[in-house]
Amino acid sequence: MPPKSDSVEGIVLNFVNQQNRPLNSQNVADALQKFSLKKTAVQKGLDALADSGQISFKEYGKQKIYLARQDQFDIPNGEELEEMKKANSKLQEELAEQKKITSEVESEIKGLQSNLTLDEIRSKEARLQSEVQEMEEKLKKLQSGVILVKPEDKKIIEETFSEKTNQWRKRKRMFKELWDNITENSPKDQKEFKEELGLEYDEDVDVNFQPYSEMLASLNKRRKVSR
Repeated sequence: MPPKSDSVEGIVLNFVNQQNRPLNSQNVADALQKFSLKKTAVQKGLDALADSGQISFKEYGKQKIYLARQDQFDIPNGEELEEMKKANSKLQEELAEQKKITSEVESEIKGLQSNLTLDEIRSKEARLQSEVQEMEEKLKKLQSGVILVKPEDKKIIEETFSEKTNQWRKRKRMFKELWDNITENSPKDQKEFKEELGLEYDEDVDVNFQPYSEMLASLNKRRKVSR
């Protein structure tokens, strides 16, 4: 029997079904703060719904990932999917055209805004001269052998870089394992499902992990040699 809509379980169930995407208890608690629900109550609600089979869940270590039951949704057949793809393709073309028009308008606006006044030109010139002077002073220090970065600061920077890069690699691996489990038996196209969830890979935003990984390997090698 479904819970009452105004109960904790009812509010949580309604939110999970509306989102229809992988969620943890923190995601749900953050979204339902407007209902004055504490995380403990949300967690109990999620567990109760999972135990009663009203939502699905998987455990990854100490964390649970919850998802709306997929059998409650109408899954389009092949013909309907084809129609949806055609409609989506048409919308994508219209969107691309609108983006092109918007880009042209923005370019015109930027062109107009780039025409500086005399006062702005003088101000920019003064700022650039100041920057050039600072850079020349730094160059002189480097040429004279002055160390601009202290050894302790360099160590902190290297340790921070190492930590963040390792976290990046770990999270990439965790996401891949989680994504593979979620999409293993899903009827949805993975690319479309990713776009529907608003997910972006590193490559989607022109970020490549490989150079950072190579830098970290080089850093670790240099550390071993210096010991």
